[in-house]
Amino acid sequence: MEEQAVVLYSSPAIGHLTPMVELGKLLLASHPSLSIHVLLPSQAYDGGSVSSYIAAVSAAHPSITFHHLPPTSLPPDYSTTSPHIETLALELLRLNNPNVHRALVSISETCRVRALVIDFFCTNALSVARGLGIPCYYFFSSAAGGLTVFLGWPVLHRTITGSVKDLDTALRFPGAPPLLPSDLPELVQDRNDRAYELILESATNILMASGIIVNTLEKLEEEAAKTIRDGKCVPDGPTPPLYCIGPLVASGDGGKAGSGGGGPGKDAPECLTWLDSQPRGSVVFLSFGSLGVFSAEQLKEIATGLERSGHRFLWVVRSPAAGKGHKAVSTAEPDLGALLPAGFLERTAGRGLVVKSWAPQVAVLNHESVGGFVTHCGWNSVLEAVCAGVPMIAWPLYAEQRQNRVFMVEAMRVALPMEAAGEDPSVSAAEVERRVRGLMGPEGETIRERMQHLKQEAKAALSPGGSAQLASAELVESWNVA
Repeated sequence: MEEQAVVLYSSPAIGHLTPMVELGKLLLASHPSLSIHVLLPSQAYDGGSVSSYIAAVSAAHPSITFHHLPPTSLPPDYSTTSPHIETLALELLRLNNPNVHRALVSISETCRVRALVIDFFCTNALSVARGLGIPCYYFFSSAAGGLTVFLGWPVLHRTITGSVKDLDTALRFPGAPPLLPSDLPELVQDRNDRAYELILESATNILMASGIIVNTLEKLEEEAAKTIRDGKCVPDGPTPPLYCIGPLVASGDGGKAGSGGGGPGKDAPECLTWLDSQPRGSVVFLSFGSLGVFSAEQLKEIATGLERSGHRFLWVVRSPAAGKGHKAVSTAEPDLGALLPAGFLERTAGRGLVVKSWAPQVAVLNHESVGGFVTHCGWNSVLEAVCAGVPMIAWPLYAEQRQNRVFMVEAMRVALPMEAAGEDPSVSAAEVERRVRGLMGPEGETIRERMQHLKQEAKAALSPGGSAQLASAELVESWNVA
């Protein structure tokens, strides 16, 4: 029998690659005869962690093959005033189509390619798949609430004439809570930015896909999923079928490079051993993803708030980045003595532990001593907390994270919001203290109860006959896989 394959095409960031690979594992679990081919652009936001992750997955799953596409480059006359690194990534992915075409043709020589699944940043590959007669599916690796916004973006574009950043009213998308303009990702704030144009193109192209796969637990986002299926996000045309196949989170092989840093460090065993000595549900875990960074001043505010809260904590600290912003690849080891308030480590010894750069996030969240999670609202981290049943404090830093905070607090009811002071997203020590006390005290009781319920729902979804398994089976059935 001819070998049957599914090709996955991911954007370069580890936070997008990881759930795409988890999708491949899910497909293999129910259809082990499939072969999974992952196309990787030559550019990577955090290359070291990407390489180690790929090596580990390849060793554990021989049926998953990674194809490194040749480098692409922008034309000599290319210029853009866009301040976003994602704009360059989107442009390079757009120019990658010839490489994608050659890879699909090559794979087709030995396999029957049943489907191409693309990251929503890889929108231009849709035309390649259609030209080869291969069904193309979008994989949306963030919240279904975010998908309602994404699907509704062309409608909003036609409705307003200026930029989102200049609006002074809340925006309403079907299936989502009201969103302030500042809640939306920076990429879509300025109508005259090239990034805006590229995201709008992707939001338009998604309607031509054969289906949309979203990494979410349906019980977590019931209203958003129903709204999408009912076609309310796209009033002037059909919406592709929706498949909620989550929550997919990284398993032990390959780890999760996005969980707080670039890979295992010397502090990893220590933090788990330290947690073993703490009371059940007593520790607040603070970790802000592989790219989240704070200024030295903000780190001191966090430290002061944690100390004043009186609660136990495990805190992943990364070196501050040069310049402004909260997103950076930071490889330098942080100097805790210089970054944190004088005497902080000594005064909090016993009830607090600070680790440098990285912690095994999934293992930490599933430790019985952990009772709260201060997170940057990256979707992978949110799903990991849901699977572990750990309530959250939402502290968004970049990308779609401010949007996710609104969903987490108002629609999903799984988090308390960390409130920043003014336009600069800095948070005072008093606010850190207030939110930690709130989450770990009576204010957080309702969220704790809901998270325990969602933990069971997540387990059921991924069990035989569960919603994720059924959605996966329906998806594969649409591909006519024997």
